[in-house]
Amino acid sequence: MGIPQLAKGKSCLTNLVAFYEGVTTSVDKGKAMDVIYLDFCKAFDTVPHNILLSKLERYGFDGWTVQWIRNWLDGHIQRGSALGPVLFNIFINDIDSEMECTLSKFADDTKLSGAVDTPEGRDVIQRDLDNLEKWACVNLMRFNKAKCRDLGVLVDEKLDMSQQCALTAQKANCILGCIQRSVASRSREVILPLYPALVRPHLEYCVQLWSPQHKKDMELLEQVQRRATKMIRGLEHLSYEERLKELGLFSLEKRRLWSDLIAAFQYLKGAYRKDGDRLFRKACCDRTRSNGF
Repeated sequence: MGIPQLAKGKSCLTNLVAFYEGVTTSVDKGKAMDVIYLDFCKAFDTVPHNILLSKLERYGFDGWTVQWIRNWLDGHIQRGSALGPVLFNIFINDIDSEMECTLSKFADDTKLSGAVDTPEGRDVIQRDLDNLEKWACVNLMRFNKAKCRDLGVLVDEKLDMSQQCALTAQKANCILGCIQRSVASRSREVILPLYPALVRPHLEYCVQLWSPQHKKDMELLEQVQRRATKMIRGLEHLSYEERLKELGLFSLEKRRLWSDLIAAFQYLKGAYRKDGDRLFRKACCDRTRSNGF
């Protein structure tokens, strides 16, 4: 058995986009889909070292390397180390060896999806769940049944993102409130760096997947930035658009378009070739200026 290859350039975003592309494609065809979210309890720190080391040997790691890792693991907590997630990926590499449905892995988060229109489809997804439970038992791991968010993104049964937008706005507003209460200064030099460092990342995490489609959700997110820019002394009398211009900022709606274009460009240029081939169909055209598509 060969050494498992770690996917280069993969991220939470590419994992989510690739997985939900498959789900939404099936839903668009009228199929009923079940998605089960699985998360290991304290994954990095509960991996049985003896089982991990035996898998390293099975994958062809030489004796010296296995011994070095054995010494490194002795009394070592994996969480917080650079090597820990790599070893965990190797440990769970065989988790999908008998899967019939779609299984998506990213660190300690795992998603299983399958069509359940027919009794046969329901039986298949149940068999896969049973196999996952058996794998966990054999490998002395436990699933955390209480956790069900997908890499920090909440998707409801209708594939609607309104709940995600509401939770994101709530979290960003809480952080903005903390800044407002704990920072006495309202000067541009103080508030402006804090907003992109502490608040805006929550508004834009994997937003290419859950970008709001309803006007009310767009406004809910934009309201956070409205509030942040209004905190700055001397700009209270200006309109939102004037405040953005004064501060050299774009609206969140424009920033989402910008991030969508960047992500699409990366897929088309082959950064994530396997997923990109499923997401886009390139059409040759003689009328384009430079890239031929």
